[in-house]
Amino acid sequence: MKARTLLDKLWDSHVIQQYENGWALLHIDRQLLHDLSGTASLNALSARGLSVHNPELVYATPDHAVSSATGRDAFTYETGGKLWKRLHNLTQQENIRFFDIGQQGHGIVHVMAPELGLVLPGLTVICGDSHTCTNGALGALAFGVGSSELAHALATQTLKQRKPKSMRVRFEGALSADVTAKDLILYTIGRLGVSAGTGYAVEYTGPVIRQLSMEQRMTLCNLSIEFGAKMGFIAPDQTTFEYIKGRQYAPRGDIWDQACEAWLTLNSDADALFDSEVVINADEVGQMITWGISPEQVICVDQNIPDVDVSLDDSVRKARQAAAEYMGLTPGAPLAGTPVDRVFIGSCTNARLSDLVEAARVVQGRHVAGHVNAWVVPGSEEVKQEAQALGLDVVFKNAGFEWREPGCSMCVAANGEIGRSGERIVSTTNRNFVGRQGPGVRTHLASPRVAAACALAGAITGTIGG
Repeated sequence: MKARTLLDKLWDSHVIQQYENGWALLHIDRQLLHDLSGTASLNALSARGLSVHNPELVYATPDHAVSSATGRDAFTYETGGKLWKRLHNLTQQENIRFFDIGQQGHGIVHVMAPELGLVLPGLTVICGDSHTCTNGALGALAFGVGSSELAHALATQTLKQRKPKSMRVRFEGALSADVTAKDLILYTIGRLGVSAGTGYAVEYTGPVIRQLSMEQRMTLCNLSIEFGAKMGFIAPDQTTFEYIKGRQYAPRGDIWDQACEAWLTLNSDADALFDSEVVINADEVGQMITWGISPEQVICVDQNIPDVDVSLDDSVRKARQAAAEYMGLTPGAPLAGTPVDRVFIGSCTNARLSDLVEAARVVQGRHVAGHVNAWVVPGSEEVKQEAQALGLDVVFKNAGFEWREPGCSMCVAANGEIGRSGERIVSTTNRNFVGRQGPGVRTHLASPRVAAACALAGAITGTIGG
């Protein structure tokens, strides 16, 4: 039998019908809905008089357009309230499980789904959100789709897709104690570029991956789309099983044992061939932060902003000039010490419990700089409650942070929570595009550790004390 990659195994097990040119009709195991694309897709079905094919395989939560203000309700942000009402009513009509605001299970869709055990190794998982690739950390074939594709899957439990090429990114060496999975993937994107993964499904492997916790793996897989890849995943191992075991929707009893046995086969064969292979030395990775308007425009905190050299390719030189101009920075100058106005710790990238623990360790006993507006937005109701049980909310509030309610908040600013034009924000999110966090806002992507340190210093810096 021909040696197979993990992509082959995940893909082949879901093919219902094979077509020409690599296209196939796939069975979809899980569909995740949120208040933007999920509402739009259900509206499309309703308009055509169609019903959801397998409502027991669909799960919904409002996250993008809900307010994160303390004491919020569905209509604190009026536009979000309208979306919430429509999603609530349609999911009730279709018998879809709806995790509502304030209820156990509510949160950012790519945070709450894994923590409930909705995402399992070997499953196909889709959502109308490009960061669905986050769920690949559990060994699932997880990817974002458009609203029309989502509507088709809701009606048929199938989706026509073209099989991507396979890429393996192997991380050798070891991460320094103050370096995180966020730094690792930002470094990788900076080195290879935002289009390096285009057309590929990326499998992350190597000794560094095996040392990462599940939540760190989710952070890494989350930015697969920023690497250009629609899908990014990690073969399940004992770390994966320990994370899943006992969760609400996880298998139990004899079925659990059978599931683990099956999941152990979800890895690339030793002699499997990939269309592309990359090796990254983790020893070279430092605390990373973006300086420009693309995730690939990233440097170590202590490095200078790249210069605009006349010897550069003209398109690269112009891109650097445009980024530096928008960000109000000087090419060739140090980035460290640049004053910041706001710090945001949250999003499906870095709003899990371990992220908040890391940030809290940095701010413990210290205080945010007087001119900085700093927020912490937990990724889910479960994260919020666990963090509060550990006293992290008190640590953050004593340090001058706002402790807010779960939701996407300032990541995409779809709920009205935006920065002011010209404001400089250090953010634990995944995109630093022009206007991503509000018109004219300047966004620097970083890990929770670095973001917390910047809040304290009132300027871009690395973790205090190393």
